[in-house]
Amino acid sequence: MMIVGLTGSIAMGKSTTAQMFREFGVPVNDADEVVHALYRDEAVAPVEAAFPGTVKDGAIDRAELSRQLLATPERLRELESIVHPLVRQKEREFLDRNAAANVPFVVLDIPLLFETGAEARVDRVVVVSCAPDLQRERAMKRPGMTEEKFAMILARQVPDSQKRERADYIVDTSHSFDNTRQQVRAVVDDLTKNGALDA
Repeated sequence: MMIVGLTGSIAMGKSTTAQMFREFGVPVNDADEVVHALYRDEAVAPVEAAFPGTVKDGAIDRAELSRQLLATPERLRELESIVHPLVRQKEREFLDRNAAANVPFVVLDIPLLFETGAEARVDRVVVVSCAPDLQRERAMKRPGMTEEKFAMILARQVPDSQKRERADYIVDTSHSFDNTRQQVRAVVDDLTKNGALDA
């Protein structure tokens, strides 16, 4: 089974692209969705222990956690040391399930693929990208987004130009949904013909 890594900087359209892979029948493991689920389950107790006051109604309040991290950004690694092993365990379970089902290839949607060295765990990399001004426009429309938060997120991410250089495939979401869908279809077709069948 071939493992395809899907990544892209904030507001590039990665989640939309991931959904298109699903629509073409490709299993997708979304790291962000896994984190959301963990923040309602296994990660609640250890995160609250490290960051008191972040639990609300039995789940991690992401807004409060973000507020604490903005105040003490140096503690981000501490949070990652709690959450990342749990995310990796869920990823392994996803891969095992699909390998047992003889799926030809799967997608791991990992926002910080290059930043965390996760490219070593995948066979191909798809980078989702768009024009910088469009990226900023999309990002600033998100609830709770500020210039400060946007800058902090960008500072954590490998620049888009470097991601594009390291990609096996690039999906440019600067245009229409139909255009993006055509690009995703081309990637799926190429993996099916030239990659996954030989893996």
